[in-house]
Amino acid sequence: MTGSVTLISESPEDPYSHGRAAAVVLDRHGRVSGWSELARTLTGYSAEDVLGRSAMETLVDPADRDVVVEATTACIRNRGWFGIVPVRACDGSTLGLGIRARWVTREAGAKEWYLVAAPAEEVLQWEIDRSVMDGMFRRSPIGLAVHDTDLTILRINRAIARIGGISTEQARGHRIGDFLISSDAETVDEGLRKVLDTGVPMIFTEQPCRVPGGPGRPDRERYVSVSAFRMEDSAGRVLGVTQLVEDVTDGHRARRRLALLTEAGATIGTTLDVETTAEELVRAAVPGLADCVSVDLLEPVSRGEEPVPGGVGPVRRTANRTITPETAHLLFPVGTVNSFPKDTPQGRCLSTGRPVLKPYIDFSDFSDFLTAMGRGGTTGLQNVHSLMVVPLTARGLALGFVSLWRWRLPEPFEEDDLTLASELAARAAVSLDNARRFTQQHRAALALQRRLLPRELPAHPAVVVAHRYMPAGGMTGVGGDWFDVIPLSGARVALVVGDVVGHGINAAATMGRLRTAVHTLADLDLEPDEVLSHLDDLVNRLAGEQEQDVEGGPGEQVVGATCLYAVYDPVTQRCSLARAGHPPPAVVSPEGDVSVPDLPAGPPLGLGGLPFEAAELTLQEGSVIALYTNGLVDGAMRDMEAGLAQLCETLAGPARPLEDTAQAVVDRLLPERPSDDVALLLAQTHTLAPELVATWELPAEPTAPARARQLTTDQLVAWGLEEMVFSTELIVSELITNAYRYAGGPLTLRLIHHQRLICEVSDPSSTSPHLRRARSTDEGGRGLLLVAQLTTRWGTRHTREGKTVWTEQALPSLLSGLPEHEPDPDPQLNSGPNPTPTRN
Repeated sequence: MTGSVTLISESPEDPYSHGRAAAVVLDRHGRVSGWSELARTLTGYSAEDVLGRSAMETLVDPADRDVVVEATTACIRNRGWFGIVPVRACDGSTLGLGIRARWVTREAGAKEWYLVAAPAEEVLQWEIDRSVMDGMFRRSPIGLAVHDTDLTILRINRAIARIGGISTEQARGHRIGDFLISSDAETVDEGLRKVLDTGVPMIFTEQPCRVPGGPGRPDRERYVSVSAFRMEDSAGRVLGVTQLVEDVTDGHRARRRLALLTEAGATIGTTLDVETTAEELVRAAVPGLADCVSVDLLEPVSRGEEPVPGGVGPVRRTANRTITPETAHLLFPVGTVNSFPKDTPQGRCLSTGRPVLKPYIDFSDFSDFLTAMGRGGTTGLQNVHSLMVVPLTARGLALGFVSLWRWRLPEPFEEDDLTLASELAARAAVSLDNARRFTQQHRAALALQRRLLPRELPAHPAVVVAHRYMPAGGMTGVGGDWFDVIPLSGARVALVVGDVVGHGINAAATMGRLRTAVHTLADLDLEPDEVLSHLDDLVNRLAGEQEQDVEGGPGEQVVGATCLYAVYDPVTQRCSLARAGHPPPAVVSPEGDVSVPDLPAGPPLGLGGLPFEAAELTLQEGSVIALYTNGLVDGAMRDMEAGLAQLCETLAGPARPLEDTAQAVVDRLLPERPSDDVALLLAQTHTLAPELVATWELPAEPTAPARARQLTTDQLVAWGLEEMVFSTELIVSELITNAYRYAGGPLTLRLIHHQRLICEVSDPSSTSPHLRRARSTDEGGRGLLLVAQLTTRWGTRHTREGKTVWTEQALPSLLSGLPEHEPDPDPQLNSGPNPTPTRN
């Protein structure tokens, strides 16, 4: 454009104007009858040389006569002519002259030809300049506006008129602010004024150019690229400013759509959560594409279930977003279940699986589904003027749809917007489907884990417990953490915390198998290190089974687990612990001091072949022992040492309710959604009063049963349990007799009075008694059967010095409150163990 302007400024005058062009007059016979002074200057002929002579013979070379004859014929036919003809000069050279010929009539009816001539190069330059000027204002696709020094419009071309929606005549004498909204007009005026003041051109400056839409019509949004230069005369006086404007709305919108799509690709699907993914979708579309966006998913999909092929039905509002907070209350809130009729755009989109575009909406036609759009009905939403509904489809199955509205953005939705919305929906649908499938698996694993974890821990006189379990959030999935409180014989209790390596259903299922194994091993009254040894063998077998499973991928195989197993005896206040690669417990003294005992670490379960070692602690009454999994103290924001230090700080201090302590630990150490499963078990120890425990050493001799019966009777009378004397005498007599006959001495008899009456007989033999049914001819074999009938449960536990046979009986106060045939509250412990040795 700069070259064109320069061309105009170099040849501003018409070469045929008076004082610049030569004038020649020919009569009807082609003879020269008039000759101007400029004609003499151009050709070198004087008037005397040419007047009265034939122009063809005098001024045209014989070689050029055919060209001149053709031009003459056209001139006679058309009564005028314009063009370039060769003319022979006085010195014999040929000149190219631009000729304008006109047929004129003199007085008395004489006919003559009036010719105006100028050098051909000047004529061609002038014609080019004139054509450029005409093209700039009539045919140029780039807008051109000429302003005076007051920025009043002097002239605009047709391209500018099309952008503003006005005619070229309407613009003359006005200012740009008369056709644009005020904010955009101020931007234009500021740029032009700067060019006028400084003389520095403006080059390709992109800016909005919004044209008011008029009453009842939205504003028209346009974007233009503006260049401008200052106009000056030959003396350097400022005449005004010329502005060149190119409509770049399509390019601007294309770049905006591409940027929006690029940003959406990075922000949609960052998590495997259905609600979060839907919220990311609406955030990506508002305000860049629409003023309001909502996501509605089919109800099964919103719950993480598999969508039904071709399924339609109620949808659940999963996400909402509006450009103005004051309109948010008009929409159905998140979680609302709606049904859209089939004749609404939403209903058609859901049933056909194809997008619906309504660029212009008649409010009366829109009201039928505007009511379904929000709980505000038609109130407050009359300005909605454009709508798109795009399906959410993944793997050929409909998940739901996205609704996009405009009421503040002036431009209606168009096909390019629909393409962009469809691309956003397609990307979001894949993420939503992945999130749905993850949610389905996560819920299944979580449900499995919750069923496998204890719902309520049993009350026990030895400890008061509080616990917390928090499943992992985000993409990690459910893990294999577990905890347990298991009642043992002799008023003892086992405290267990474990963690299976990995996450998902496999980890949860393996956790369930290990937890069941721990219960079985605890029922055998094994030492903590022996329990871990058996668990180690079990994990090795499970790993071997998974390696043989061709359907399981490498990432699904469980390679190990950690576990901490502790047994607390309220009679001796001793706690025996062993751990397999698990974090050590924290112990809080009654005074509030916290320590972390130095326990043998032991290898994680599953390595095989390595020993485990137990250690013993003496816990004062009122001490708190904290068992936990590594997710509590180890994470991305801190290492295990720092986490353990925070745990100790939280546990320390004056005594407080155990539940408050557990919650304080969670609040201090855990974020809202931990990256790993967390299990926390707090146990506050109690001690049985000495008057509730009676212990006697008896020699292995025939008088031992009688002595034992007498001691038992006296102790039960002292405890006020006279009703239990008869049955307990039978039990003690049988156990003592069996012990001194087969095990030798010394014998130990212990009675414990707590929630149940416990009777224990210890001897140095490691052979366990076995319950069997005696034949009618047998002289013995009925003693243990009698014991089993008189007790709630019984069993044998082995110690390093021998074994202990124990029984439990319900107290009379408990029996009186139970209906006839009431089952035992813990049916899995009704019977004793099944040791292999057999004796009567």
